[in-house]
Amino acid sequence: MNKPHATHSVAVGTAHKPVKLTEALPGFSYSRAYFEGVVDQALAYARHLGASDAGAEISEGCGLSVSVRNGELENVERNRDKSLGVTVYIGHRRGNASTSDFSEAAVARTVQAAYDIARFTAEDPFAQLPDAADLASDADRLRDLDLFHPWDVTSEQAAAIALECEAAARGVSKQITNSEGASVSAQQSHFFSAHSNGFRGGYASSRHSLSVSPIAGKGRDMQRDYWYSSERNAQALASPQAVGEYAARRALSRLKARKIATTECPVLFESPLAAGLLGAFVQGVSGGALYRKSSFLLDSLGKAIFPKHIDLYEDPFVLGGKGSSPFDEEGVRVQPRKVIDAGVVQGYFLSSYSARKLGMRTTGNAGGSHNLRFTSRRTRKGDDLEAMLQMLGTGLFVTELMGQGVNYVTGDYSRGASGFWVENGKIAFPVQEITIAGNMRDMFKGIEAIGADEYVYGAKAVGSILINRMKIAGN
Repeated sequence: MNKPHATHSVAVGTAHKPVKLTEALPGFSYSRAYFEGVVDQALAYARHLGASDAGAEISEGCGLSVSVRNGELENVERNRDKSLGVTVYIGHRRGNASTSDFSEAAVARTVQAAYDIARFTAEDPFAQLPDAADLASDADRLRDLDLFHPWDVTSEQAAAIALECEAAARGVSKQITNSEGASVSAQQSHFFSAHSNGFRGGYASSRHSLSVSPIAGKGRDMQRDYWYSSERNAQALASPQAVGEYAARRALSRLKARKIATTECPVLFESPLAAGLLGAFVQGVSGGALYRKSSFLLDSLGKAIFPKHIDLYEDPFVLGGKGSSPFDEEGVRVQPRKVIDAGVVQGYFLSSYSARKLGMRTTGNAGGSHNLRFTSRRTRKGDDLEAMLQMLGTGLFVTELMGQGVNYVTGDYSRGASGFWVENGKIAFPVQEITIAGNMRDMFKGIEAIGADEYVYGAKAVGSILINRMKIAGN
């Protein structure tokens, strides 16, 4: 099934002229200049109290969410959130406090609370602000990554888009008998952060989405599936019709699903699920799991965890990327890098704190990873899903996973699954109520191919992944 492509049919907002620093950006209540003033007030009061260091971050978020079901409006929700977080250091003692009240008195109370917490917190030799040498440069802080595209959509317009999407799904076949609904979301936020070590920076971003979940069949042979489109710019969203029709075809393809006998066979993970496998690797080589020694990938730096044809690249500077940022959550410099080169782990994902705990240097990943692209040197342009099914031959094509059966300490993997049984490179019939199991280390080593059917799931881009062998528990 071909996934829907981006179109320009759903955006109804208008372009905005550049906004001065003293003005609020479209849709926001507060300007960047106001945010800077509140943060500076918090840092000044922390110094007044005697803090050795301090940091503060102020943010505002707002948006609209509309859902429909079976042709009728179900829910309209507008959200507007704001927060000021303050971190105070007294030597190597650290305290945190937050508030949603930006008045001068509330800011002072929040700083005082953070200071009092620090006074009675045990010393931690690794608790301090990022090293000045690791901070993002002025040029990096001001880098425009095309992250902010406000969508001036009304609740009526959003409802019309959601209704069109659901109607498209229901119009595919009379076998689409019900719906769990369709929804449209338009969200945006901005923040400003500063530290007493000299860092000052912030930016605005947006995230918009459209989704639908149709139900096919009747009685005991009912099947549900879904699809969605999510982008920073509403102009790049797939059309409501494309999203609805694709979700319907997915649901219809699952009718008359059955179990299979317990076996061992190759397993092909559909690209959105393959992003979860990549996420397990990121979790395993992240600082918190490593310094707590709670990872199945301890001491993996410089070791071959994947086959030689596998690479992983991280790029924080992709224009409009969902994982793009000019600096990490601590204000630390970020940069493109190879995390895996020819199967060998070249780097971890570390914040300043976790890096100090490990005796290493921060990788600029406080807050998570940035735009990961997982690839195979064997992949050719024509290796779409159909080609990947041919590579699978006879085995299981997984399109849905259930449960949280991943042990990040041992690497043991066991998930409920559904999908399709494939014979001689062709889908034979849908499968449900099975369990797939293995160990993540063996699964990583057993990656035979990554498809060219690349899918961007959040900050991760990866095609379908073929693993040479896994255990399948069925009848």
